[in-house]
Amino acid sequence: MLENELNAAVSLAKEAGAAIMKIYDEGFEIEEKQITDSYSEPVTVADKTASRIIVDGLAAQFKDDAILSEEEPDNVERRLSSSRVWIIDPLDGTQGFTEKMGDFAVQIGLVIDGVPSVGVVFQPIGSRMFYASKGSGAFLSENGDEARALTVSGKEDFKEMTIAVSRSHRSPKMNRIFEHYGFADEFRHGSVGLKIGFLARQMADIYIHLSPYTKFWDTAAPQVILEEAGGLLTDIFGEKIDYTLEDVRNHNGILSTNGVSKDAAVAHLKPLLAEFGRSRYRS
Repeated sequence: MLENELNAAVSLAKEAGAAIMKIYDEGFEIEEKQITDSYSEPVTVADKTASRIIVDGLAAQFKDDAILSEEEPDNVERRLSSSRVWIIDPLDGTQGFTEKMGDFAVQIGLVIDGVPSVGVVFQPIGSRMFYASKGSGAFLSENGDEARALTVSGKEDFKEMTIAVSRSHRSPKMNRIFEHYGFADEFRHGSVGLKIGFLARQMADIYIHLSPYTKFWDTAAPQVILEEAGGLLTDIFGEKIDYTLEDVRNHNGILSTNGVSKDAAVAHLKPLLAEFGRSRYRS
């Protein structure tokens, strides 16, 4: 039913990925983008180039749809009045890009009436394409090979599960979470979208992101992929992410699970959040 939208997202992700790799190989300067008074993120010409490719491509093909991209001004009035909103992170994992680690991705999602309905997460290095549309399953194609269907793990015992974590060292709070749950192992990787995608291919079983600084473009596309593979993506309190808000920030973090472990994961996390002094943000 959303075949045209999915095909467009896949094609534009590949085009943006090719432009990103050209810049990756030729060199670039790194700027700092101020998010809050105390928090900034790196940004490069690759982020901006990829954004223009995707935004212009979607605007040409879906003229009536609203578009939200990390690197473009947010037309809030149009976005909130539209039933269809494309949500784009043109370069998820910019740090992995700047450090030449390879763990970065292009993310393109389509939210319809507040529900993530099309999702593409494309890792240019390795040509790894995760994609899904609502009701049609999730798939992965690598290096141009035939796509294979994705299904999350069925693990329910945390002592048998692997948690996806940041490539950098674990924070004291994540150490506390690891010890509290008793996870068997950890899977280190950059890019929020890729970590969620790796749950869909059973390389990890759960991903807990405490930070209040991610935004809709970090979660919209990978959410479709994870949920079509049988998993669930909520905030760290187990509540749905509301994509119809003016404020695009995920103040309540991210909890990605294999689905069957979601309720137990939320229950285990609750006392830790109280310990951390974390209460649910309400807009």
